[in-house]
Amino acid sequence: MLNNHSGLYPEAGCDEAGRGCLAGPVYAAAVILPPDFSHPDLNDSKKLNENQRYTLREIIEREALAFAVAKMDAPDIDKYNILWASIRTMHKALDKLATKPIHIIVDGNRFLPYKKVGFDCIVKGDGIYNSIAAASVLAKTYRDDFMHKLHKKHPHYGWNTNKGYPTQEHRDAIVSYGITDFHRKTFQLLPLPEQLTLF
Repeated sequence: MLNNHSGLYPEAGCDEAGRGCLAGPVYAAAVILPPDFSHPDLNDSKKLNENQRYTLREIIEREALAFAVAKMDAPDIDKYNILWASIRTMHKALDKLATKPIHIIVDGNRFLPYKKVGFDCIVKGDGIYNSIAAASVLAKTYRDDFMHKLHKKHPHYGWNTNKGYPTQEHRDAIVSYGITDFHRKTFQLLPLPEQLTLF
């Protein structure tokens, strides 16, 4: 894993979690790590187990020069679109950083300019750069925490395990119980024509 892409410091890594979910917010994180940061387990959060992610979260939050997490809820995702919402949520996380970066690296291939700060999009960057991987871990764990809380209010949907993703369990529950205010109504929650019966 690499610590810098641009040769500029401080450089912030950004990533999001929950983009493909049927319910719940999208989360994003921005992280600035020390130039010499290293941890053997740090990687794309999807390649880590839950214990590794939460252990790394403590390390990242303790050792980062700056970090921030932001979210955007389902109604705003529906109002705009998931791509715009994901990018705007990364902007919100960058807004909250105590240290302002002079360069940004983003997981994926789409971003919008942020306050005249230079940026690069890096496909699969969360498996290449420590700061993007760290942002991936924070976004994922904070979102998981939120979905666990939602599960207590809406236990039928299995959000404590599926986290709002389109599993068969989740879709079966939508058929049985309908949708909540936390479902993304512009997403295909059920196959057509069943989707049409939800609204």
